[in-house]
Amino acid sequence: MLDADFFRRWMTVTASAVDREAQRLTELDSPIGDADHGTNMQRGFTAVVAALEKEAPDTPGGVLTLAGRQLISTVGGASGPLYGTLLRRTGKTLGDAAEVTEEQFTDALRTGVDAVMALGGAAPGDKTMIDALVPAVDALADSFATAKAAAEEGAVATTPLQARKGRASYLGVRSIGHQDPGATSSSLLIAALVEAAGE
Repeated sequence: MLDADFFRRWMTVTASAVDREAQRLTELDSPIGDADHGTNMQRGFTAVVAALEKEAPDTPGGVLTLAGRQLISTVGGASGPLYGTLLRRTGKTLGDAAEVTEEQFTDALRTGVDAVMALGGAAPGDKTMIDALVPAVDALADSFATAKAAAEEGAVATTPLQARKGRASYLGVRSIGHQDPGATSSSLLIAALVEAAGE
């Protein structure tokens, strides 16, 4: 069973990973975006950790809903609303339960990913965060480690694609050959589940 502590750890581990990879995320964003994805994500997850230390919700849903709200209010560009929607919708789907099963979490995260697709209008293959999140959710039924591998594979697989959504889509064929920064940061979020679970 997964409790509020697990979800707090997930957010804290994600914040550390984003800190560590911020420069790489910004470098990936430079040729096809605004060259600010790393700093935006860093600011957002630093705010999430600070908010969780201050408020400490006692349910998984509460932790993720608070994290989502923080991301919406502190991350610039499209990433704030998209990441915020992902976590808020996942949290709201989990409801007020003190503990959830991995299966309930998988179902809730799928609802969150669907909400991101509806908000951004992106589908798999459009060279966005969806390319990491959809395979990750599909693999979650197996294990966190399998989901991590699927997300990382999905992020790398964006490199040869032409962007059809988001800032990178304005570049047309020039977006080909660059790994998508949003898919890369999404793979960090999924990878953090493994460490949060102590696997």
